[in-house]
Amino acid sequence: MKYQSLSAVAFVLAASALSGCGLIDEDSVGTQSKPEKNVNLQEAADRAEQILDGTLAGIKPEVEAARGPSSDSVCTDRKNDGVGTKTVTRRRYVMTIISEDRRGNFLGVIERQWKRNGYEITSVRRNKEMPAIFASTPEGFRVSLEIGYKGQASFVVTSPCATESEVTEAPREPIDPDSPAGKGLPYAHSDFWSADTPLSSPSPGAGG
Repeated sequence: MKYQSLSAVAFVLAASALSGCGLIDEDSVGTQSKPEKNVNLQEAADRAEQILDGTLAGIKPEVEAARGPSSDSVCTDRKNDGVGTKTVTRRRYVMTIISEDRRGNFLGVIERQWKRNGYEITSVRRNKEMPAIFASTPEGFRVSLEIGYKGQASFVVTSPCATESEVTEAPREPIDPDSPAGKGLPYAHSDFWSADTPLSSPSPGAGG
């Protein structure tokens, strides 16, 4: 799969988050967790990247994906005071076009893969245009797959609280802003995922 730099995508997804509709159960990002005292922020970021890479590698047929911007957040106690730890968030944007007829299959592939890996499905957004699934790994990482504006599929992983440390940004290659990728929306065609017809047979499994 290919990774590209897509700063424009961040703005598109932010807009879709604000304009999302339907029945939403969002346990994915924003709540604090107990500090992982033996894990620093760099180690947490590396594990988040592994989770994303593993998830994408399990999608068959494969899709093109791009790294999104990283971020971190200070962990606080009940008084909203900092406790000397942070969470780190890493992102991937799927640049393959996932048609409306195949979105349910796409989410199904991911749900089955996550369950096989021991993830707990914490909530689901049952919305025809912008469905989503949220889960938690055994280590306490929160993971999500959301379908947003123009069918943009995005994966987000947020770590548990970890000891503060320097964090190396994952590499992202610059792209031409006038190229299809530079527009920040899915552009890569897949004979399977982009098809405008419902599946007449079960979707392919999530790798293995």
